[in-house]
Formats: sequence, C-alpha cells, structure tokens
Amino acid sequence: MPNSGVHVVGLISDTHGLIRPGVHEALKGVELILHAGDVGGSQILDELGLIAPVKAVFGNTDPPGDPTLSDQIELRIGGARIHVSHGHEVGSPTPVKLAQRYDADVVVYGHTHKQLVTTLGDQLFVNPGAAGPRRFNLLPSVARMAIADGKAEVQIIDLA
Repeated sequence: MPNSGVHVVGLISDTHGLIRPGVHEALKGVELILHAGDVGGSQILDELGLIAPVKAVFGNTDPPGDPTLSDQIELRIGGARIHVSHGHEVGSPTPVKLAQRYDADVVVYGHTHKQLVTTLGDQLFVNPGAAGPRRFNLLPSVARMAIADGKAEVQIIDLA
C-alpha cells in the first residue's frame, strides 16, 4: 500500500503538566496529535505543537474556560470517524460505556491512565495511557495510530 494513503496520528493523554523526553521521538513524523485530556497547561500543547498540529480536549483536572481545549473532538481521517474525549463524562470509562454514548469508528479517551486497545463490535477503543507523571504504578505511554481506507491500527509506545 502506498504510504501517501496512510495517515499517522499521535495519541496522548494525562500529561498533567509533564512532557517526558521520549514523547518527541515516539511521536516523530505524525501528521496530527490528539490529546485526550488532563493536559496540565498550555505549555504542554505548545511543546507538542513542535512535533505536529495538536487538538486537545478537557480532562477532569483541566481548568474550565481554556480556549485551547474542547469538550470533545469529532473528525474524519483517512475515511475513519474519530471521537476524542477524556472519558470522565461517563464516570469510570470502559469501552461498553463509551460505545453507548459515541458511535465513531475510533473512540480515543484517557482518564484511567491504563493503556488499552480493543474492539467492541466494529468500534476501536484506544486509551494511550498516561504520558505524564507516573501514577498508580503504571508505566507512562503514548500511541501511534495508522489509518488507511477507514481502518485504524494502533501501537502503544512505552515511555519508561
């Protein structure tokens, strides 16, 4: 398959004010970065913007009223409909709860800090894990999503 038909998107969440050094290498070459909330300040978006354009949503710890953050993001890339939100809007997010609210082909979320790539029916659910300060004894991570012909594949990248 020719490379021009493949769109590569960086997925990140729960930075909580910290960009780890490995993020730049892990997301190098992506055409867009989607941040699933708990950003921790505009300086995080500015630094990610050095890698690629960034779209970000509010997390439960982000202050309300930040004009750089959205409640949710809905977009189409490479024929796939993508939804991004933090996940806290459904309580403790799970693919089942998220599927009841969002019908996108790919649902990207954060909040739990736990890496997850799974399908439920025809939907792909992705939590890239937490890229910021280490919490809950979980390893920090981000993800790269490749989309071609409406189908997405995701690779989790550990930052530890």
